[in-house]
Amino acid sequence: MESEQLYQRGYCRNSYNSIASASSDEELLDGAGVIMDFHTTEDDNLLDGDATSPGSNYAMSNGGGAASSSTHLLDFLEEPIPGVGTYDDFHTIDWVREKCKDRERHRKINSKKKESAWEFTKSLYDAWSGWLVVTLTGLASGALAGLIDIAADWMNDLKEGVCLSAMWFNHEQCCWTSNETTFAERDKCPQWKSWAELILGQAEGPGSYIMNYFMYIYWALSFAFLAVCLVKVFAPYACGSGIPEIKTILSGFIIRGYLGKWTLMIKTITLVLAVASGLSLGKEGPLVHVACCCGNIFSYLFPKYSKNEAKKREVTLAAFVLRSINPFGNSRLVLFYVEYHTPWYLFELIPFILLGVFGGLWGAFFIRANIAWCRRRKSTRFGKYPVLEVILVAAITAIVAFPNPYTRQNTSELIKELFTDCGPLETSQLCKYRSQMNGSKAFTDDPNQPAEPGVYSAMWQLCLALIFKIIMTIFTFGLKVPSGLFIPSMAIGAIAGRIVGIAVEQLAYYHHDWFLFKEWCEVGADCITPGLYAMVGAAACLGGVTRMTVSLVVIVFELTGGLEYIVPLMAAVMTSKWVGDAFGREGIYEAHIRLNGYPFLDAKEEFTHTTLAREVMRPRRNDPPLAVLTQDDLTVEELQSVINETSYNGFPVIVSKESQRLVGFALRRDITIAIENARRKQEGILLNSRVYFTQHAPSLPADSPRPLKLRSILDMSPFTVTDHTPMEIVVDIFRKLGLRQCLVTHNGRLLGIITKKDILRHMAQMANQDPESIMFN
Repeated sequence: MESEQLYQRGYCRNSYNSIASASSDEELLDGAGVIMDFHTTEDDNLLDGDATSPGSNYAMSNGGGAASSSTHLLDFLEEPIPGVGTYDDFHTIDWVREKCKDRERHRKINSKKKESAWEFTKSLYDAWSGWLVVTLTGLASGALAGLIDIAADWMNDLKEGVCLSAMWFNHEQCCWTSNETTFAERDKCPQWKSWAELILGQAEGPGSYIMNYFMYIYWALSFAFLAVCLVKVFAPYACGSGIPEIKTILSGFIIRGYLGKWTLMIKTITLVLAVASGLSLGKEGPLVHVACCCGNIFSYLFPKYSKNEAKKREVTLAAFVLRSINPFGNSRLVLFYVEYHTPWYLFELIPFILLGVFGGLWGAFFIRANIAWCRRRKSTRFGKYPVLEVILVAAITAIVAFPNPYTRQNTSELIKELFTDCGPLETSQLCKYRSQMNGSKAFTDDPNQPAEPGVYSAMWQLCLALIFKIIMTIFTFGLKVPSGLFIPSMAIGAIAGRIVGIAVEQLAYYHHDWFLFKEWCEVGADCITPGLYAMVGAAACLGGVTRMTVSLVVIVFELTGGLEYIVPLMAAVMTSKWVGDAFGREGIYEAHIRLNGYPFLDAKEEFTHTTLAREVMRPRRNDPPLAVLTQDDLTVEELQSVINETSYNGFPVIVSKESQRLVGFALRRDITIAIENARRKQEGILLNSRVYFTQHAPSLPADSPRPLKLRSILDMSPFTVTDHTPMEIVVDIFRKLGLRQCLVTHNGRLLGIITKKDILRHMAQMANQDPESIMFN
C-alpha cells in the first residue's frame, strides 16, 4: 500500500532516458477502416475536450501550506480511491503512468515472494501469466480461424448446390469418396447436385442455367442481409477489417467494446456470411481483429494485464503480430503454397518491375477512390442506410459475377489457380495449350507450343474479372460487414500477373530469336513461369494498397519455398511502393484512420516544419486564459464550477495565479471521482470546504468546514517543455513516450499546454488538411 500511495502522490520519477528505454514497446505500437455510423454522433461534442494525462520527465517542486490541527484527522483520501487512474471511452491512455504502475506492482511481488510459499507461487503465476495468455490466445484464434474457413467454404458451395450424401460436406469433400469421378472431371460426382438438378431435375439447358443463376443470387443476398443485420443490431464494431482501429488502440486509444466478447462472437459469425456472400472481400484482416479480441478477453483472467492498460496492449499486440504473420492459419503460414521448378532470368526483371508499377498505380487509385466513396457515405444520407447499401452491392456483385467462372468461384481458389504452374495434373482453362503435350512442357520432346483458343478465352475472361474486381473492391471495403483487403488485392495482382506471364511466354515462343530471349531462352527450353508472374503481381498490388515492403516480401516468400524469388518480389514490391508514394505516402489503413479522426501519430510520417512549441500550444493569442487550479485556495464549489464550465480533461495546478509556478497536473475524471467518493464516505465535506493539493492543509479559521485533500490524485511531475522547443522534438517525444499532453513553461512559469490532439491538428494544418478532422481525444 505504501508504494501505491507514493505513486499516487507523484513520487514515481522517471528520467527521459529511462522512460525512452522503457517505452520501446510503444515504438512498436505506433503503427494502423471503417466508418462506424451505426451509433449516433450526438456525443461528439462531449469528446471535444483535450486528451490529458501527465507523462513524467522532470520532478517539479511543490508548494506546501502551513500545518494545522486538521491534519491530525483521519484523511480518507490518503487511501487509494476506486476509479482513479482509469480512462473514459474515446480517450488516450497515459503510457508513462501505466508503466510506472506496473513497475510498482512488480516490485511489490518481488519483495513479498520470499515471505511464504503462497507468495512465491503467486510470483511464479505472475511471471508465467504472459505465456499463458498468449498460448490461450493462439489456441482460440487458431480454432476460430479453422471454424471460419470450413464454414465459409461450405456456405460458398451452398450457392451452387448441395451434397445429398452429407449435407455438411462442401463440393470437394462430397466427391472425395465417390468412385464415379474421372480425372478430367474430378469435381463432378452423383452425390453432388446443383439446384437446377434438385428443383427442375435437369443439369443442362437454358432452364437449368437460369435456375442456378437465380439460386446463386438468392443465397448471396441472404448471406449478405443476415450479416449486415447481425452487425447493426448486436455489434456495430464488428464491421470492416478492424486493422485501423486496432492500430489506434495499440497506440493507446480507448474504444470500449471494440475487443469485447459480443464483437468477437458477431464478427466470427458475420465473417463467414460475408465471405460466403461472394462480396469482393477477404477474411484475413478481420481474423486479426478476432485474434485481438481473444487476447483482450483472456487478459482479463490475469490481474497483471486486466488492471493495466499498457500491459493489456502487449497481449493484444502479440495477437496482432501472430495473425499478421500467419494470416491464413495453416502450417505454411499462407494459403497458396506453390513450388516453381524453373529459375527466373535477368530479362524478366522488366515485366516484374512493370507489375510493380501497376501495383503502385492500383494502390494509389484504390486509396483515393475508396476514401472518396467512404467520405461521401459518411457525409450524405446514403450512409444512413447501411443495410440497403450492402444488399445493393451484393446484388450487383452476384449478378455480374455468375456468368464469369473466374469471378463466380471463391477468390482464394482463384488465386490458388492463378499461382499454380501448369502440369500434368492441371485441368484449368489456363493450361489448355498444354493438352496436346499430354501435360507439362517437361514431359514432351518439343515443349514450346502455341496457346490454344481455350487460353485466349480464359485471358479475356481474366481481363473482365480484373475490371470487375477493381470496381467492386472500391465499393465493398468499408461496408457494414466484416471485410478484409488482402485477398481482393492479391486477386487483382494475380490476375494481372498471370495475363502478363502468358503474354511474355507467348512472346518467347513466337520470337525466340529476339535478343531478350535469345540470350537466356534456348530453343525448346522452358524459361517462362506464368504462375510466378501471378505471385509477383499479387505482392505488388498488396504492397501498393498497404505500403508494406520487407514484411510483405517475407510473407509472400513463403509461397515459393525457395530463396531464388526474393529479388523479383522485392523489385516489384519496392517499385510498387515508390510509385504509390509518388501519389501519397499513406496506406489504406492510415487513410481510414485519418478519415475517422482517430488520434494516431504515425511513426513513419516525418515532421519537417520549423515551428516552435509556443506556436502550437494553447491558449493562443485570441483564446481565453488557460483553465488552471490553485494549490490551496479553491473551494469545492469553485472547483466544481471550473469543471462544469469547461470541457477540458485535465487542469494544471499552480501555486497561485500571480506566480503561475507549476505544481502538478490533475485529471478531470480523477477530480470528479475523488469529490464524489469523499462526499459519500467522508463527513463534513461541504460546498465551501477548502480544497488543497499540498501535503499539509492551509491555515483555516476554527469554524471552517473540513478541508478536502486531493494530493493523492495529483501528478507532481508532469512532462514539460519550454516555449522555444522545436515542434520536431515535441512530436518525437509524443511518439516515443506515448504522451497525452505536455505543459509549456518559460523560466518555470506556466504558459500553456500541448495535447496529442493539438499536435495532430497542427500536422494536418501544415499538410493543408482540415485540422478539425481530428474528432477524438
